[in-house]
Amino acid sequence: MSDILQQLAATLAERKLAAPDSSYVASLHHKGLNKILEKVGEECVETILAAKDAQQSGNAEDVIYETADLWFHTLVMLSELNLHPDAVLAELARRMGLSGHAEKASRPSTN
Repeated sequence: MSDILQQLAATLAERKLAAPDSSYVASLHHKGLNKILEKVGEECVETILAAKDAQQSGNAEDVIYETADLWFHTLVMLSELNLHPDAVLAELARRMGLSGHAEKASRPSTN
């Protein structure tokens, strides 16, 4: 599974440097972080709506499609910030075996 993330990360890094008119990813990077975050937010809302629809209809096709869009645009965001998906995978691995409540309580306070 992480092979797909590795391939996507490599492709995103490559396209980040491309001309904006040559690829969708390059155009997003050219427009900057705010535009990328706008797309992440849009895809998040679409994923939520698809999940609600899937619960009622029993058809998960749209929720899978929208989740893929959300993950993709999140990967573009990480690329824009010069972060690799491996950092997220490492954080998920760190949390394995921890209670969600314990993990949240261990975070530094933001107050």
